[in-house]
Amino acid sequence: MAAKKPDNEEKLICENRRARFDYQIDDTLEAGLVLMGSEVKALRGGEASLSDAYALPEKGELFLHNAHIGAYKPASVFSHLPIRRRKLLLHRVEIERWAAKVAERGYSIVPLVLYFKNGKAKVRLGLGRGKTGLDRRDTIKDREAKREMDRAMRRH
Repeated sequence: MAAKKPDNEEKLICENRRARFDYQIDDTLEAGLVLMGSEVKALRGGEASLSDAYALPEKGELFLHNAHIGAYKPASVFSHLPIRRRKLLLHRVEIERWAAKVAERGYSIVPLVLYFKNGKAKVRLGLGRGKTGLDRRDTIKDREAKREMDRAMRRH
């Protein structure tokens, strides 16, 4: 008998590491993606990047822009465009709440992580404000202080 996979197993595809440096993330949310078959195959091969991606609400729906999903070579004729607008699957209440914050308070919706969960492609979105230069310097200072403390603890 085969071993049963644990529930909610997540397989990381790619991560937007720059997002937490450029934005102060206040809230996160998991969303599904509407994808073509060749896009799913390319994601399984790890062909993705979220470096310049963002999400925008449009007419009661949420769309992911500038997310790069590389070409799947065997589907050359029936392949997809690497950078295109992709629909995100969320509950209407969540979309409306986040759309209101984006419209009123100057928040941005930034994709943080792209992963497979129970065989389905998911994206973790973050609702955040852009950091200023001073905020970024504080982040760097905190990171350096934490490294120093870790080094001191290892020596003793």
